[in-house]
Amino acid sequence: MEISPNAVPPVCRIQDYGKFLYEKDKSERAARKKQKVIIIKEVKFSVTVDEHDYQTKKNQAIRFLHDGDKVKASLRFRGRQMAHRELGYQIINRLIQDVGEGAIVEFHPRMEGTTLHAILAPGKKVEPPKKPDAAKAEQAKKAAAKPAEAVEPEQTPAAQA
Repeated sequence: MEISPNAVPPVCRIQDYGKFLYEKDKSERAARKKQKVIIIKEVKFSVTVDEHDYQTKKNQAIRFLHDGDKVKASLRFRGRQMAHRELGYQIINRLIQDVGEGAIVEFHPRMEGTTLHAILAPGKKVEPPKKPDAAKAEQAKKAAAKPAEAVEPEQTPAAQA
């Protein structure tokens, strides 16, 4: 098996070819395991969306982004709604502003036929501070209790004298 063909002299190694293929396959499997598959989730709006429905779909989009998935926000115009495209742009732009720093806009709102859509990707993840483990808390309590016990024996001889 040739290891480094460009070296002078070329470097070769005698090896079992089946073992080589097995190790190569194993390393490829390990690399695939570490990959993150990007999924695009879609949230559909309409021009006549009510406030509660909008909030529900916005929360779904935020949840998808928090899970690491991309979000496609789409809005379909029906019939005479095409005459008022600005209403659709207002809804999509409002979603982008409401999501805020939780997302990066990959594709700004644009029309494709009768559908207006934008694609949002996950933004910066702000992780909450981690809580200390229960074991660490117990150790801290024990450490705090030990000096108090050490002080008591010192006080008792002074009190007796």
